[in-house]
Amino acid sequence: MNRQGSVAQSLALLAVLGLGASLTTVPAAAEEAKTPQVNWGQCPDDVVAEATPTVLQCATVPVPLDYAHPEGEQIDLTVSRLAATAPDKRRGVLMLNPGGPGGSGLALSALLVAQGLPSSVTDRYDLIGMDTRGIGHSTPVGCGFTTDSPYYSNIPPYAVDDAAVTAQAKVAEQAAKQCADNDDEGRLRHLTTANTARDLDRIRAALGVEKTSYLGYSYGTALGAAYASMFPERSDRIVLDSNIGDTHLDRDGMRRYALGMEQTLPDFAKWAAGRHDSYGLGRTPRQVRASYLTIAGRLDKAPVAGIDGSLFRLLTFGHLFKQTQYPMLAQTWQTLLEGDEAAVRSLQANQQEGTDGPVTPTDNALTVFLATTCNDVEWPEDVNTYRRGVAEDRERYPLYGAATANITPCAFWPYAPAEPPVEVNTEGPRNVLLLQNRRDASTPHVGGKMLREKFGDRARLISVDDSGHGVYVLGKNSCALNTTTRYLVEGEMPTKDTFCRAD
Repeated sequence: MNRQGSVAQSLALLAVLGLGASLTTVPAAAEEAKTPQVNWGQCPDDVVAEATPTVLQCATVPVPLDYAHPEGEQIDLTVSRLAATAPDKRRGVLMLNPGGPGGSGLALSALLVAQGLPSSVTDRYDLIGMDTRGIGHSTPVGCGFTTDSPYYSNIPPYAVDDAAVTAQAKVAEQAAKQCADNDDEGRLRHLTTANTARDLDRIRAALGVEKTSYLGYSYGTALGAAYASMFPERSDRIVLDSNIGDTHLDRDGMRRYALGMEQTLPDFAKWAAGRHDSYGLGRTPRQVRASYLTIAGRLDKAPVAGIDGSLFRLLTFGHLFKQTQYPMLAQTWQTLLEGDEAAVRSLQANQQEGTDGPVTPTDNALTVFLATTCNDVEWPEDVNTYRRGVAEDRERYPLYGAATANITPCAFWPYAPAEPPVEVNTEGPRNVLLLQNRRDASTPHVGGKMLREKFGDRARLISVDDSGHGVYVLGKNSCALNTTTRYLVEGEMPTKDTFCRAD
């Protein structure tokens, strides 16, 4: 996982970040008569390695960098295909997105198959993965962030006081300037959810289908909601899993991460309390929560092995995305509670050899998250606004609120939004199935409720009594799995919102 929240890369998210011509008059889709044909071939070596043993095909699709000038500069998008295994049953294409923004999706189909995607789905759909514009193999962009950059996560660091907000404002301003200085080809301003939705329609046309189905996770729900709103007549069966609540991520959405952590940590606390004799974190969930606050407070004053209070909180947040990460998280807490620096360093080295631990984010992923998030909507520019928000959320959400309310480079972003964020369109087919765990650190349940209300009768919400990020295939709930598979395979949309009990 990178720190942007891509479900596909590790199933755990350590998330998170005036144009001359307005795009409000841009036609929704490009002229299909000029859409190129897709020529499938071998995927890049890194995609082949990630997808093994699943065999994928890849191709490139050119799209306009600026849809206000569709005949101008073109950029190449790389897409992948896992062809339907039963051509006589084939329904069409199912586009996939892992989240982010900033997550590579070329191998997502292989990951879902490895996690148990039902064959009734792979029989009927060509699974289409992709690196969306600016990501990976799709004309990548970068601000030049390095592993030792002061800007290392799109979720700001926990601010213990007003002075910490002021200090982070300097880091955020420098990060925004660095992005502007490195944007030699003028591409960053064109990374928006609306443009990516237009890209999806270009890909749909290039694949030669009249409609496309879609499965998106995390930020991928914002992209899917935008596509279903901009192109309702071209959307087939839409599944939005772990919803952020709108077609874009804004300041309120970022602050909801703290709500998600408050709602999700009790699951880990209950788990750890039942294993107190092994980890020593507390015999009750309340005692385990107290251990978190104790460790964070100590590290705020005296970091251990390079881990300060801010990084500890970020690590905890990220490890709540999968219940399989609970043992690793408990190990980390235990060594930090004991204050044994040698043990902490040894544990870090061992965890880095695994596949579930946090991974240093890449410049590309950080940049795409920033550009898309900052370009989609106006962010407050006044540092005092963030100081007030941090003070409010430190009290409202003690675990993490002073981080997610902190200032980001969007406050200093050099480009103004070229168009308003996509408005959810209630006019269209009833074809949007929303999936949401009741407890999810980065996309709390309220996000699904918000998008359900915005879509109105076009959508149905499946609420799952479970914890973690990702429901369909990535979770373990049989009710949610069966309901979603029936919809994708048979088109059976629930007649009303549904609550799935824990298995």
